[in-house]
Parts: sequence; structure tokens; C-alpha cells
Amino acid sequence: MKKYIICLVIAAFAVKANAQTFLRTAKGTQYQLFTHNTGDRIKISDIVTFNATQKTGKDSILFSSYTQGAPLQAQIQPDGDLMDVFPLLTVKDSVLVLVPTDSIFKNNEAQRPPFLPKGSNMYFTLKIERVQSLEEAIAERKVMMDKASAEEGVKADKYIADNKLLLKTTASGLKYRITKPSVLRKPLVGDTVYVNYTGHTLDGKIFDSSIAADAQKGGLVQPGRTYEPISFALGTGAVIPGWDEGLALLGTGAKAQFVIPSKLAYGERGAGDDIKPFSTLVFDVEMVKIKAVKHAATAVKKPAAKTTSTTTKKTTTTATVKKPAGK
Repeated sequence: MKKYIICLVIAAFAVKANAQTFLRTAKGTQYQLFTHNTGDRIKISDIVTFNATQKTGKDSILFSSYTQGAPLQAQIQPDGDLMDVFPLLTVKDSVLVLVPTDSIFKNNEAQRPPFLPKGSNMYFTLKIERVQSLEEAIAERKVMMDKASAEEGVKADKYIADNKLLLKTTASGLKYRITKPSVLRKPLVGDTVYVNYTGHTLDGKIFDSSIAADAQKGGLVQPGRTYEPISFALGTGAVIPGWDEGLALLGTGAKAQFVIPSKLAYGERGAGDDIKPFSTLVFDVEMVKIKAVKHAATAVKKPAAKTTSTTTKKTTTTATVKKPAGK
């Protein structure tokens, strides 16, 4: 019995000691430093690359950048519980930050999950990996983007050469070839177009298709999808710019292949796992149907009336010569 009481006392002392290791910022945010290295402290507007783990008070992991496979990046702002702690840190510092869930869900109680009740806390463990000034980050990003853009052009040129494609190029950079011409009317902005398509990357990976056989060939898993032409209003931003431009070249029944640079597709962001940033995409398309909308008539301007001047010795008069009325 005496031994049991001693253990309780020791445990209580340990909890109290652990609680005392939490410090408070001037704004009241609680934190506990694990490592504290020398060096310049993080400044407001700096770009910080860091790893993070987010846990509940019961030690359940809600998020981990380590599991995700890539660190996070943020620009430091002068507000928020976590942002309040960053300026105390430098590169390679580790810290535990206690964030009340009441501040997270303030004015947004409907989004509070049951496992984070009122009065509870969330625990963020942060490890600072890199710190850059905003100017340094912008300069580095530009170098990376320029390099990726140049590499994209080389890959696209190789794909075109390897496949012996004879393509036309528009002013925007869209490359295309019409594989089945059509003499029928081309769509105008606002018309609804019905299109069958298959899209793949330069390495041949099919990432989307409206055709069941192509989807199966590419190993796509699209549960519940109905394989039929997709429809949308042309020129309204419903699709990537390369599609809006390319489809305007096709009449009903026409088929074509588009080689679309990333600036006319998903750019530096990419899309999903298959479409990486700065990816040129290839689409085989068929204009199945065009449903025209009523377009405003284009006013035809009549040429301005000609004016001639007749000068006599005494006076100068201006005579307006009118065109004859239409026959």
C-alpha cells in the first residue's frame, strides 16, 4: 500500500513537471521546445519548409507529413497559434505546439468532429527543415520553373519526332493534326459540343477516356462512369484552354490529335498522380455533335461616304458625294 502511494506521488510530480515545460508566447500560445539551435530566427513573410505531425489529446495521429512523403511549406504571417511560434525558431529546431480546438473551430462549430470536443487540444509537432526569405524563394521558384519548362519542350519535341507526327502549331502553342476532316459547320463560342476523347501523357500513360475500350486498355478504374461523349459549352472555361482552342477547329464528325503544352493544360500544378507539373498532354478527339445556340447577328458596317473638295478662285465649297442606293 505504501509503495502504491509513493508511485502515485511520483506520477503526479511527473505530470506537473511535464506541464511546466510548456512555455507561452506573448499571445498565450503554449509550446514546448525539443531542440533549440543557434542561428537567425524565422521572420514574418519568410518561406518555411517544415515537417509536421498533428495529434489529438489521446495521441491519435490525424496527419503526418512524414507519411505523406513530402514536407509542408508556408509563408509566415503575423497571426494564428502556429504562426505565433515560428518566429521563435530557426533551422532544425523541433517544437510541440498546443492548439485549443475552440480557436480552430471558432465561428465554425458545424465542422467540429466528435473526437475533438469543446475544451480539447490538438498537438502539433514541427521540425523546421529550411528557411528562405520571400525574395530567395521567388528566385528559386523561377529557376525551377524555367528549367521544368525547358525540359518539357525537349520531351515534347522528342515525342513528336519519335512518332513522326506532322503537326500544325497555333499562335498560342497548341499543336494539332486533323486525322479525319469534316466540311460541316465548326462550333462557335457558347455552342454545346459533344466529344469523345482519350488522353495520355508523353510516355503513353492513359489518364482519362470517354471510350470504354480505351479506358480498359489503359487500366483505368472509373467505377460508375457511363462511357459516352462528354458535353460542355465551348469557350466558357469548362475545359482546359487547349481543348477550347482545338475543338473550335473541328466540324461535326471530325477527328483530330492535340499535343497540348502545359501552359494550355494544367501548368505548374499538374493534376492528380498521372499528370505531373509541366506535362505536355496528347488527346485523340472526335467531334460527335454540335448543338448550336442562337448567336447575335454581326453588324456589317457600310463604308463611310467619300468627301471631295472643290476649290474655285473666289470660294471653297465641300461637296459630299453619296454612293448610289443598292440596286
